[in-house]
Amino acid sequence: MEWLNYHHLYYFWTVVRLGSISKASQELRLSPPAISAQLHTLEESLGEKLLARSGRNLKPTEMGRVVFSYGDEIFSLGRELMTTVRNRPAGRPLRVVVGVVDGLPKMIAHWLIQPALRAPESVRVVCRQGSFDQLMSQLAIHELDVVLSDAPSNPNFKLRAYSRFLGQCGTLFMATAELAKTLKSPFPHSLDGAPLLVPTENSAVRRSLDSWLESQGIHPVIRGEFQDYALLRAFGEAGAGIFLVPSDFEGEVKPQDSLQCIGSTDDVRHLFYAISVDRTIKHPAVVRICNTACPQLFRRSAEAA
Repeated sequence: MEWLNYHHLYYFWTVVRLGSISKASQELRLSPPAISAQLHTLEESLGEKLLARSGRNLKPTEMGRVVFSYGDEIFSLGRELMTTVRNRPAGRPLRVVVGVVDGLPKMIAHWLIQPALRAPESVRVVCRQGSFDQLMSQLAIHELDVVLSDAPSNPNFKLRAYSRFLGQCGTLFMATAELAKTLKSPFPHSLDGAPLLVPTENSAVRRSLDSWLESQGIHPVIRGEFQDYALLRAFGEAGAGIFLVPSDFEGEVKPQDSLQCIGSTDDVRHLFYAISVDRTIKHPAVVRICNTACPQLFRRSAEAA
């Protein structure tokens, strides 16, 4: 295996960042000829011309810009590592940054993340919400420690990521008492022609729902599609339509006299995954999230069956 000389890369990165060898010489406390020699060695090892003169300054070539962008990421991560390992004050909370996909119900996200806060050491949780693609992009540049999703990592996404299956459950169909009174047929045919609020088509549970409705020959009236589950539920609680709730978490939904469960099915599945860039998870808070969720979610599913 060919190994990159990170000292040479750092000299190149500094020259491009400052615009000249003389300025880099002052910052690195090395002579200009020494830096020039290291740059030449780097170009030879890569087999590419990285710098071109522009007046009195040096500008990166097209390949030089590519190498500089990699160096920028490498040395940014290096600074972050040193800050974390050496400079974290005693007693400062361990930071874990969790990405939560928009379509994942927030009560489930809370339940999955909660074990991280019960770690022996103090933990500070930072939650970021977004689309699957947005969060995977942030995971790729190490802005996130883990992504909680309703689907595994897409193999077409240009990132080597590892998906850990946390569990699954069925679905309850909820409606306001006023809307429930208008439903005539027994469930599930009571959904035929009824107003329904659903997740957007890019979510795994929506695909499961559409397949189940088609198999039952049921055609509801889609009154709204939502990327954010909390917003979907808010519309449902306001009476805009029937909405979905993960069945295993029924007990964690605050009871409301105005809401009724009109039916349930295990054929529409809610799936839960933790996605990381590490084959073996090392962050203690993420380990706790995965190790707690797996047995408890599988137990819930087994009990429900």
